[in-house]
Amino acid sequence: MKVPIPLSEIELTAVRAQGAGGQNVNKVSNAVHLRFDVLASSLPEGVKQRLLRRSDHRITRDGVVIIKGQQHRSLEMNRAEALERLQALVDSAAVAPKRRRPTRPTLASKQRRLESKVKRGRLKALRGKVVD
Repeated sequence: MKVPIPLSEIELTAVRAQGAGGQNVNKVSNAVHLRFDVLASSLPEGVKQRLLRRSDHRITRDGVVIIKGQQHRSLEMNRAEALERLQALVDSAAVAPKRRRPTRPTLASKQRRLESKVKRGRLKALRGKVVD
């Protein structure tokens, strides 16, 4: 389920990328820090709760999602990648987990269990001392 995220609620900041340098190493900032405040967003309440309950290292205690995009060499591609990862995270929280319906053992399975217990008990009883 695709949940729309308004761009006005997302804060994007250009930062220096990690890793080895080369030419333009001290001039070009091509990584992106994406910050998204879940509590202040316009997401549906259920999606917000499922997002905040996750034990994801990208979500802070204050309910802010922080994603760093630095896979690509260009700022635009890193920005697109960070937005895609945020969208995937929100979409995964939008899917409500199926409710578990507890099942009961069948009558036949209960009888089989009891018969095997009786059989095991008889076998153990035969292990006693032989009395004439």
